[in-house]
Amino acid sequence: MRLPAMLLLGMPAPAAGGTNILVSSLASLAGTIRHLRAGRVNLRIVLTMGVPAFIGAFIGGWFADRTPEHLLIALAGGLVFWQGVEFLIIAKDRIRSGRSGGALFGQDLEGSPGLFTPARVASEGVIGFAVGMLGGAVGLILGSIRLPALVRILRVDPRIAAGTNLFIGFVMGAAGWVGHVVHGQVDWVLLVMMGATAMAGSYLGANLTGKVNLNLLILAMGLTLLVVGILLVWQGIAGMV
Repeated sequence: MRLPAMLLLGMPAPAAGGTNILVSSLASLAGTIRHLRAGRVNLRIVLTMGVPAFIGAFIGGWFADRTPEHLLIALAGGLVFWQGVEFLIIAKDRIRSGRSGGALFGQDLEGSPGLFTPARVASEGVIGFAVGMLGGAVGLILGSIRLPALVRILRVDPRIAAGTNLFIGFVMGAAGWVGHVVHGQVDWVLLVMMGATAMAGSYLGANLTGKVNLNLLILAMGLTLLVVGILLVWQGIAGMV
């Protein structure tokens, strides 16, 4: 939601992306450390999906300045819109089944070591690279797109998938940021301000886990992302016409 806010306020797309992607990475740092300590980061998944994502994010960030700004805005809008769709699908399924807690995906896979067949591994690698490159270019770590792909394709325990996904997002954000910073596409003052508040908000939010209605939260986020995504796509297309 940070990136759309910056874009809708008129901040240049490359600078907004370069600033936001590291803020997102910093915001996930505390959670990443917790998952590492709890042993919920799977090295095999990091190699399968993470390494291609890191490479893709760096490439996307590096070439962001060569991509038309309005195309970047439209791409960001499309990705934000899709994230909204994912959240609405999750909320609908959870409300219909009467679930109010637990993992967002794959509750039936708890304890599963995953299926690492050549075809599944190759699919995850391609998805990781593609999502990483798009995310690096527009300035999003796209965790809500990677997570369902991890669970549905590799059939891995959702707790392991969540921890590994957060770790991948943290490193991917840093890799994408490097590509942007080389070209001076970072607002340093905004980065410091938003990075500090994002980390504080992430910590406070973690302490509220279990104290809010998760289904309503997911539904509200989905609707918000859907509307913002449409606005960004419209803004991007209007600028290209």
